[in-house]
Formats: sequence, C-alpha cells, structure tokens
Amino acid sequence: MSSEAGRGGPDPGLDAIMSERRQLLGLAYRMLGSLAEAEDAVQETYARWYAMSTEQQGAIQVPGAWLTRVASRICLDLLGSARARRERYVGEWIPEPLPGPTEWIRGLPGGAEGDPADRVTLDESVSMAFLVVLESMTPAERVAFVLHDVFGYPFAEVGDVVGRSPAACRQLASSARRRVRASPAPVSSSAEQAGLVRAFRQAWEARDIRALVGLLDPDATAVTDGGGLVSALLHPLDGGERIARACLDIAVRVPDMTVVETTVNGQPGLLAMQDGRTVTVFAFAVARGRITHIWSVRNPEKLRSWTSG
Repeated sequence: MSSEAGRGGPDPGLDAIMSERRQLLGLAYRMLGSLAEAEDAVQETYARWYAMSTEQQGAIQVPGAWLTRVASRICLDLLGSARARRERYVGEWIPEPLPGPTEWIRGLPGGAEGDPADRVTLDESVSMAFLVVLESMTPAERVAFVLHDVFGYPFAEVGDVVGRSPAACRQLASSARRRVRASPAPVSSSAEQAGLVRAFRQAWEARDIRALVGLLDPDATAVTDGGGLVSALLHPLDGGERIARACLDIAVRVPDMTVVETTVNGQPGLLAMQDGRTVTVFAFAVARGRITHIWSVRNPEKLRSWTSG
C-alpha cells in the first residue's frame, strides 16, 4: 500500500501509519477470535484512512488513535453480525488457533519462524482459554474489556468507540471481568503444560488408556470445531475416561495420523497431520497437574495459518 504527498513525493507519515498494523491486528484478533476477520477489519481500517484527502489526514493529530478507534468500531459491528452467524454454525465454535514459536519443544533446532503470520504478539490474552471466555461476552463488553483491560485505553476513549459514557464503559468492563473470574482459570507453568501435553501425545501414540486417563482431569471437557465441513463432535465431550476412549478410537480409525508437538496461541499444543497436511489443531488448559480442557479445531477454514506454509 502506498500514498503520495501533496507535491508528488512519498508520504512522510506512511511508515508511522503502517507501523500501527501489528497492534491493530492484535487488537482485532482479540476482539473477533478470528485472524481472517481481524485481517479484514484492519484492511478496512486502512481503506478508510486512504479514502481521506491529504488535508483530512493532516487534521488528525494522533493517527494511531484514529486507526484504533475505527478498527474497534469495525470489530464492534462485526461482533454483532458474528453472533447471528454463530447461531447457525454447525456444531461448536472455537476461536481460530494461531501458530507460534516452538522453542519449548526439545529437538527442534531454532523453533518456528516468528509469531503467527508474523503479525500477532502472543501473551496470555490470546490463550485459547482466555479467548473462549471472551466469546461469552456481549459485543460491547468484549470491546470495552479488550480496549481497557488488555490494551490500557482510558474509558473516555472506550466510550467514543462503543457510543456510551465512560461510566457505562466502566460497568461493561466490570461485567466482563466477572465473566473472566467466573471461569476456572488454568493455573500452570508453560513447562508443566508442555510436560503434560508431551505425555498425552506419547500415551495417545502408545494407545495407553490408563496413562491417558491419568493425565486427564476426571471432569475434563473436550470440544471439537469442524464447522460442518469435516467430521467432528457436535457437542462437548465430558469426563476424562470418555475423552481418553475417544482418543483411542481416533487412533484406531485413523492409523496414518501423525501427532506433532507445537505451540498454539502461545502455549504448548498438538497438531494432527495426515499426508503432511495439518488436519487438527489441539489447544489445552491445565490445572492441578492434569489436563482440564482440550479444544480441537478441525474446520479447514480456521487452519489456513497452519497449512499455508
């Protein structure tokens, strides 16, 4: 994307404008739970910037703040329409998983090549567990919470985005925080989760039912997202033993499947591959030394970041 200044030369502010893209994408991904939708939102934001005249652009004192405000409003609109789409979604809807560095995996020289799509900075606010909680919020709660609690924007600016008073936005963020606190927070170090995920892979490959059951919390839950495009469980599977038996059933039915350790949304996870192609991405939550949640994304439209390379 390029822009010309009034006298025909390169726009001296172009680099500054484009340098906001990484943060905008991270913001939009947290708001939408979809990298594809986040990229569309950011593209639309820049389209609106470059649709303005040079004089209009020059009148904006803080372009980064303008871009953030516009991107957030676009996301708010998309969240409203997304709710209707997800009510028609076939089966369970899981946020789009992101690949990331794999330095935690022993034996992989150098790890992966940068952040997912080299665009979204990974931290706890993009863990699958956190994104699932965000999905339970209303669009206004989610936008207010992400802007204020994750990115540190004051409520006055949040109010300008959601069209409510600062006091109302404070209440939105407070309600969102209660949702976060009400969800059991996974409590584990990356090393502990990596060890459990590795042991889970090994037990799965060995078809060791006792080992699998021992690694899973008795009240563990597994959720699969196929989007109606591939085979997948339409409802969550509850119970460690039921999940373990389902894993063994998959191992028997798909003997050519290879399970590989990787990083999913900044945390240890697994990939299932067939014929060198990623067919499922597994994200995990761990607490009290056991796996409590497994999110399995099989919808091929959500695996583009894992297959494009």
